[in-house]
Amino acid sequence: MGLEIIIRPVQSEKALRLIEQNNTLTFIVDRKATKHDIKRAVEEAFGVKVVKVNTLITPRGEKKAYVKLSPEYSAADVAARLGLL
Repeated sequence: MGLEIIIRPVQSEKALRLIEQNNTLTFIVDRKATKHDIKRAVEEAFGVKVVKVNTLITPRGEKKAYVKLSPEYSAADVAARLGLL
Protein backbone atom coordinates (compact mmCIF):
# COMPACT_ATOMS: atom_id res chain seq x y z
CA MET A 1 0.00 0.00 0.00
CA GLY A 2 2.78 2.45 0.93
CA LEU A 3 4.36 2.29 -2.50
CA GLU A 4 1.39 3.79 -4.35
CA ILE A 5 1.15 6.72 -1.92
CA ILE A 6 4.79 7.79 -1.87
CA ILE A 7 5.87 8.60 -5.43
CA ARG A 8 9.40 9.83 -4.77
CA PRO A 9 11.52 11.71 -2.23
CA VAL A 10 12.32 15.36 -2.97
CA GLN A 11 16.00 16.17 -3.33
CA SER A 12 16.47 19.95 -3.17
CA GLU A 13 18.49 22.35 -1.05
CA LYS A 14 15.43 23.13 1.06
CA ALA A 15 14.57 19.44 1.49
CA LEU A 16 18.14 18.65 2.62
CA ARG A 17 18.12 21.62 5.02
CA LEU A 18 14.83 20.39 6.53
CA ILE A 19 16.36 16.94 7.04
CA GLU A 20 19.29 18.42 8.97
CA GLN A 21 17.50 21.15 10.94
CA ASN A 22 13.91 19.95 11.45
CA ASN A 23 14.17 16.13 11.23
CA THR A 24 11.69 16.39 8.34
CA LEU A 25 11.53 14.34 5.13
CA THR A 26 9.94 15.70 1.95
CA PHE A 27 8.09 13.48 -0.54
CA ILE A 28 6.01 13.86 -3.67
CA VAL A 29 2.89 11.80 -2.93
CA ASP A 30 -0.33 10.73 -4.64
CA ARG A 31 -2.76 13.66 -5.09
CA LYS A 32 -5.58 11.65 -3.50
CA ALA A 33 -3.59 10.59 -0.42
CA THR A 34 -4.73 12.06 2.92
CA LYS A 35 -2.36 13.11 5.69
CA HIS A 36 -3.31 9.93 7.57
CA ASP A 37 -2.51 7.82 4.48
CA ILE A 38 0.88 9.53 4.11
CA LYS A 39 1.71 9.10 7.81
CA ARG A 40 0.82 5.39 7.70
CA ALA A 41 2.76 4.82 4.46
CA VAL A 42 5.94 6.51 5.76
CA GLU A 43 5.76 4.68 9.11
CA GLU A 44 5.32 1.32 7.37
CA ALA A 45 7.89 1.91 4.64
CA PHE A 46 10.72 3.18 6.85
CA GLY A 47 9.89 1.84 10.33
CA VAL A 48 9.76 5.30 11.94
CA LYS A 49 7.28 7.30 14.03
CA VAL A 50 5.73 10.34 12.32
CA VAL A 51 4.78 13.35 14.45
CA LYS A 52 3.26 15.64 11.82
CA VAL A 53 2.44 15.78 8.10
CA ASN A 54 2.06 19.04 6.18
CA THR A 55 0.94 18.95 2.54
CA LEU A 56 0.69 21.35 -0.36
CA ILE A 57 -0.01 21.24 -4.07
CA THR A 58 2.96 22.48 -6.11
CA PRO A 59 2.54 24.78 -9.13
CA ARG A 60 3.30 21.69 -11.25
CA GLY A 61 0.19 20.01 -9.82
CA GLU A 62 2.05 17.52 -7.65
CA LYS A 63 1.24 16.96 -3.98
CA LYS A 64 4.23 17.53 -1.71
CA ALA A 65 4.31 16.23 1.86
CA TYR A 66 6.61 17.42 4.64
CA VAL A 67 6.83 14.53 7.11
CA LYS A 68 8.26 15.40 10.54
CA LEU A 69 9.71 12.42 12.39
CA SER A 70 9.61 11.97 16.14
CA PRO A 71 12.89 12.94 17.91
CA GLU A 72 14.01 9.35 18.56
CA TYR A 73 14.26 8.74 14.79
CA SER A 74 16.74 10.47 12.50
CA ALA A 75 15.55 11.84 9.16
CA ALA A 76 19.21 11.79 8.05
CA ASP A 77 19.32 8.00 8.57
CA VAL A 78 16.19 7.49 6.45
CA ALA A 79 17.52 9.92 3.80
CA ALA A 80 20.80 7.99 3.69
CA ARG A 81 18.83 4.75 3.14
CA LEU A 82 16.98 6.48 0.28
CA GLY A 83 20.29 7.64 -1.20
CA LEU A 84 19.57 11.37 -0.67
CA LEU A 85 22.63 12.05 1.50
